[in-house]
Amino acid sequence: MNALNQYTDLYEANRAAVDAGSAPVLNRLRPEALDALKRIGRLPDKSDEGFEKTSVNDMFAPDFGVNINRMSLPVDVASSFRCGVPNLSTLLGIMVNDRFMPTATLVGNLPQGVTVCSLAKAAAEQPALVERYYGTAARADNAGTALNTLLSQDGIFIHVGKGVRLDKAIQIVDIFHSAFPLMAARRVLVVAEDGAKVAVLKCDHTQTGSERCLASEVIEIFAGRGAEVEWYDIEESDGSTSRYSQLYARQEGGSSLTVCGSTLTNGVTRNEYHIDVCGEHTVTHLSGMAIGSSSQHIDNFSVLRHGACHGHSDQLFKYVLDERSTGAFEGSIEVCHGSRFVEAYQSNRNILASKDARMHSKPQLLIYNDDVKCSHGATTGQLDEKAMFYMQTRGIPREEARRMLMQAFMADVIDTIALEPLRDRLRHMVERRFAGEKAGCRDCGAGC
Repeated sequence: MNALNQYTDLYEANRAAVDAGSAPVLNRLRPEALDALKRIGRLPDKSDEGFEKTSVNDMFAPDFGVNINRMSLPVDVASSFRCGVPNLSTLLGIMVNDRFMPTATLVGNLPQGVTVCSLAKAAAEQPALVERYYGTAARADNAGTALNTLLSQDGIFIHVGKGVRLDKAIQIVDIFHSAFPLMAARRVLVVAEDGAKVAVLKCDHTQTGSERCLASEVIEIFAGRGAEVEWYDIEESDGSTSRYSQLYARQEGGSSLTVCGSTLTNGVTRNEYHIDVCGEHTVTHLSGMAIGSSSQHIDNFSVLRHGACHGHSDQLFKYVLDERSTGAFEGSIEVCHGSRFVEAYQSNRNILASKDARMHSKPQLLIYNDDVKCSHGATTGQLDEKAMFYMQTRGIPREEARRMLMQAFMADVIDTIALEPLRDRLRHMVERRFAGEKAGCRDCGAGC
């Protein structure tokens, strides 16, 4: 079955309603996206390079509803949802399915020079600014991105003006809440102008009792000259939720970018990271961790392209897979012609904690000039039995020793997080996850 057709047919039958629920700046890219989808003809499946273990076509194939008419939920989830990290003060916004809901804390505490609002609202009120960036980093020839562009009616716009350094982190809580199978097309646009600083924490959740859900999300991040951008993504959904996330980032000279993605609980997840380093003297940190159990599937794919001299980048992805869970990692570093004096490193390390867990790993280097330092590597194995035995001889029960080793294995990914309260919180969440508990901090029955 060609899953793409049901979405292109839906759009063509409801074109006026889709445009009416959005803004002209977002609407202007839909014809180009539709043409690209008709030219491509299908969503990727396991016959395509880079998708050997994850079929995007299968993820989109079920008969999901799409909220084209922008119907409101019967309950105000935003008013009852709390998601906090102890000792971390954040500016909080909530995305319920594909509708952005700012909180009072966000609206009343944004400093001058910072905008955090609905993408459709920003596109209506500041069209020139949004048009300058929207859809310029995301690849139009990518079927998943083109489909998101075709159907996205809203999202989140984060803009930090030139030289503005934001002390508080911005927190986005994504919630799925639906009484019927639902596909939500989510869009996030983050712009840090020259010399700006911003940290964003995004948390994904599925509300208890929701039907089968699919998130199609495209994130575009722009780091201007000398800007500092941190992006942290924690997925804690349930087995009925699928997620296809595509992050595109562009770095200018002297900028630094930190991206860290954590999959704690999920159904089927495919994360893509496309990072273009366009200026000299940049620093890029890309990391991720995945904890799999039951029949969870987690796939991370990265392309980090150095297009300028004197860049430094490192990638670190770790998986712990238990029971019948499966994982995949395909990552590449490309050093383009003329991009001299680049240092780029990539590592993928995995633990299979059961005989039925499976991992696919494919690191790659593409280097087109000399005067660089680059390396890549991957390892997949089991827990260290000698360490297990040693801990048991010291009176630690086997299951506790097993949990402790798995927690320690994830430590260096957690340590890449610059926000200390978030780092401590994630360490606690990982500990609870390995103990078989819900990883989040649910205090209201709806979220973390």
